Amino acid sequence: AITLTLAPHSAIIKGNIADMAPPSEDCIAPLLVQVLKASGWRQEGNGSDALGSGHPAPETNSSGKEWTAARRLPQALIIGVKKGGTRALLEFLRLHPDIRALGSEPHFFDRHYARGLDWYRSMMPKALDGQIVMEKTPRYFVTVDTPARVHAMSQDVKLIVVVRDPVTRAISDYTQIISKTPGIPSFESLAFKNRTTGQIDSLWSPLWIGLYAQHMERWLAWFPRNQIHLVSGERLISDPAGELGKVQDFLGLQRIVTDKHFYFNKTKGFPCLKKPEGSSKPHCLGKTKGRTHVSIDPEVIRKLRDFYKPHNQRFYQLAGQNFGWH
Repeated sequence: AITLTLAPHSAIIKGNIADMAPPSEDCIAPLLVQVLKASGWRQEGNGSDALGSGHPAPETNSSGKEWTAARRLPQALIIGVKKGGTRALLEFLRLHPDIRALGSEPHFFDRHYARGLDWYRSMMPKALDGQIVMEKTPRYFVTVDTPARVHAMSQDVKLIVVVRDPVTRAISDYTQIISKTPGIPSFESLAFKNRTTGQIDSLWSPLWIGLYAQHMERWLAWFPRNQIHLVSGERLISDPAGELGKVQDFLGLQRIVTDKHFYFNKTKGFPCLKKPEGSSKPHCLGKTKGRTHVSIDPEVIRKLRDFYKPHNQRFYQLAGQNFGWH
């Protein structure tokens, strides 16, 4: 294992660490190498590249603390919502040196719960003591059994939900579905039980996910409101640094990810990360993000807005804020 000793004079690290590229999925070594160069940490031990998987080492002398990386259960979860901006939020948060996030969606609490917490822990990236481990699986927010299961893992876990105008979210959801399953019926035909009477099919997944109040109430039965942070998907696009600042505050972290990390990509229509150190080009989300939405009959959109209005008002009450969806 690599053992690192932090000298007292380098206990506070600022400046260019904020500009470091996010570390790879399962190896924290690249981050540590940059930290070593930036802050004067010194390496001890056998010089191996492999990091230990045991518990963080205790303080061994008065000159500093020794640390080793370990896999831990997450202290924070991005639990939703699908097509709200969860991938963007995760990628932006991974710029922070005190966040270690799993890139893929493990779907532990909704699909793989029977595999147990040891399996779930084994999926997590290695992290140093003091770093926050997190993952994102948007399906958690709408899965009935998930709040109780998350609570059984940790009563103190911090929960993040990215929400977006439910009508726009539903159209985005359908756009993704039709890209994978061409030939499915039109949005209009799936959105209504009866197009003539205008009866909405609220159980159709793209519409059901947008019933945020219904899902939020289930989470509030298990967790206090102050443990759930809501991110506006619209503001994540228009003001990514502002939304990221509030998330960092919620997680108890220094505001290291700031507006200097972003630029707006006019072609895609959302923010991208500026060129990270050691990379030749800026980092934008994949080609599946920023798709042009399918065209929907304006009358259908009007009826959907009417349908969601009372649900949105209820959600605003639960959230303690008005997201301005009209």
